[in-house]
Amino acid sequence: MKTRILLLIFLFPLSLHLQAQQIGSTPEQITALTSQWKGDRFEDGRPKVPDIMLERLETATLEQVWGYLLRKGYRNQVEKDWVILKPGRTMVGRALTAQFMPSRPDLDSLVRAVGKAEGRSQRGGINIWPIDILTKGDIYVADGYGKVKDGTLIGSSLGNAIYGKTGKGVVFYGSIRDMQELRDTDGFNAWIKGHDPSFIKDMTPTSINAPIRIGEVTVFPGDIVFANDYGTAFIPAHLVEDLVVTSELVGLRDEFERVLLQEGKYPSGEVHGQWNETIKNEFRAWVKTYPRQLAVSNEQIEEYLEKSNQ
Repeated sequence: MKTRILLLIFLFPLSLHLQAQQIGSTPEQITALTSQWKGDRFEDGRPKVPDIMLERLETATLEQVWGYLLRKGYRNQVEKDWVILKPGRTMVGRALTAQFMPSRPDLDSLVRAVGKAEGRSQRGGINIWPIDILTKGDIYVADGYGKVKDGTLIGSSLGNAIYGKTGKGVVFYGSIRDMQELRDTDGFNAWIKGHDPSFIKDMTPTSINAPIRIGEVTVFPGDIVFANDYGTAFIPAHLVEDLVVTSELVGLRDEFERVLLQEGKYPSGEVHGQWNETIKNEFRAWVKTYPRQLAVSNEQIEEYLEKSNQ
């Protein structure tokens, strides 16, 4: 009940953000929205998921992430069918969200006035407001309502500005321009719905760091973005650590099983099924020689092996 009340407190002013003269969410609103996160936070209120967890998440697969979220009851967290600037790479970071809507004169003039009152830049287009507040490790996630022509939220200049601030890229339910030039920006990547040579036109940013819709997904500010060739997943911050541990354990088991199957030492049923103590001991020895540092501890490995008997 308490969480529901906090959510209503957060969403009510957002639903009336124009009347309440608000574009950007306050730290208090973001904290209420993401109240299940118990760790550190950034000054803007977004959960500060440790960098080590984001690094470990980069080795996961979309299926591991997707399956974990489904088991936790989060059935609408993955969006597919993207145009990807640089396929073959995985991008993980913290979501900074923005919503754009089709412009109308009264809306646009009010948003500009509210933005000025909030201290937002009055030079350049108002589409730069979300970019102005990006920080290291952020991924700029924007709902451009699927608009491609005249819906280009960034071009090469703003793309380089984003990469300079974040070291990451963007996920836009909309479009970009200067695709070829942005492809030449080392490290920058983008998941978009299309690209076009036109400039942004008749679009107004109506919220920053509030819940937005990306296709079939609701994205919260501070969600962890996992993006690869197969889709984008948006992970609630409070689930990331357990997801990383679970994904790494599952990934280790899958990798070890492939080793055993290729060696042909045991019947396939024993490898895929419940492990006997001999296989478990081989797994323990194999993990000790693993070539990279693991996110899971020996205690977590033993707990996993114990549960596998149940």
